[in-house]
Amino acid sequence: MSSSPQVLVVGGGPGGASAAFWLARQGADVTLVEKKRYPREKACGDGLTPRAVRQLVDMGFDFDRPDVHRIVGLRSYAGDVMLEMPWPEHSVYPNWGATLRRSDLDGRVAALAEAEGATVLQGVEAVAVVENGDLTGVELRRKGEETQVVTPQYVVVADGSLSRFGRQLGTYRRRDYPFGLAVRGYWESPNSTDGYIESQLDIRDREGRAMPGYGWVFPMGDGTINIGAGLVSTFKGWKDVNTSRILDAYLAELPEHWQIAENPISRPIGGKLPMALSVGPKTGRNWVLVGDAAGAVNPFNGEGIDYAYETGRLAAGIIVDALATGDAATLSRYDEALEAEYAAYHRVARIFASAIGNPTIMHTLTTVGLRSRPLMEWVLKVMANLLEPEEQGMAEHVYVALERAVSLPGLRRIKA
Repeated sequence: MSSSPQVLVVGGGPGGASAAFWLARQGADVTLVEKKRYPREKACGDGLTPRAVRQLVDMGFDFDRPDVHRIVGLRSYAGDVMLEMPWPEHSVYPNWGATLRRSDLDGRVAALAEAEGATVLQGVEAVAVVENGDLTGVELRRKGEETQVVTPQYVVVADGSLSRFGRQLGTYRRRDYPFGLAVRGYWESPNSTDGYIESQLDIRDREGRAMPGYGWVFPMGDGTINIGAGLVSTFKGWKDVNTSRILDAYLAELPEHWQIAENPISRPIGGKLPMALSVGPKTGRNWVLVGDAAGAVNPFNGEGIDYAYETGRLAAGIIVDALATGDAATLSRYDEALEAEYAAYHRVARIFASAIGNPTIMHTLTTVGLRSRPLMEWVLKVMANLLEPEEQGMAEHVYVALERAVSLPGLRRIKA
């Protein structure tokens, strides 16, 4: 790269690749820098919801490749209850999802951005140059090469949940918002072509005691399955629980149809997920946060890929407008757009995360609620953020019920 691009995207995951794609498609001179090289591992469930699928379809992603496994719905367990629910029909989103390893997915989406005209640099670390609190440039560091300083007009910060670049700019996570902890690994399974992802909402240890958290299985269609466990910071005693212990307990009770071997293919890895757009500020004079760097993870289900694609696309459109007008104040529209699109939903999701941290409420949800198929099918739509516009009013009734629930004695409250 011989000169500074108009826009520099820091991080080549879903949010960064999406931003680079839409910036390039709309004519911006954009460079994406990724610290590692594709393919690289991520602590992720590898699942693509209908919202994520829609974004990828819009970018021209090829879902007919043999290593993309289609998912038709969700299978949930709690105690002796099991319920299978297909993805709902929707006017905007497809009625199917997919699984694909992040180690393959991210590089392919970055390649789509490159095909649109974006420059993609791998093995390049971006370090903010900050003077008097203002981002004035970016150092690009390659191993064994001289550091280069670029001065883009705008920077998209998309370097993940830890976001070292964002912290250099003064971003921080709200401590009164929930965050998640998760761990996942891969196991061989003869049932890897199953069309349902699976969740376990009631995990017990060997003594039969309830453990905070939940488990999942994502069939990969290639002879392997992604098995993981997670918990949210609203669960009682979460600080004293190691997610690996939850995963071990889940593996001990895993349904027999998966027929897994005792040991995983490789050592499981874990990560931390800031949720509900809990990281801010989202914009500066010449920069924006997208994806996990902004905490754009759904507190209902820990899903972040779809929101990374969406926020990256949203930021790209606003930056293109700022480039066209020459008015950096245009970036403030990004905050307004995030508020309009996600604030109400994440407010309820935060309340839900608070509610399920109460053992009484969690027990009710998993033993009573799961026995009502119509209720659970509607809950799936809410949790996956797949409500139709005309259904938003119906959701208000659930919102009110959740708000009443969080007033129960002994419940750890998350501010809405």
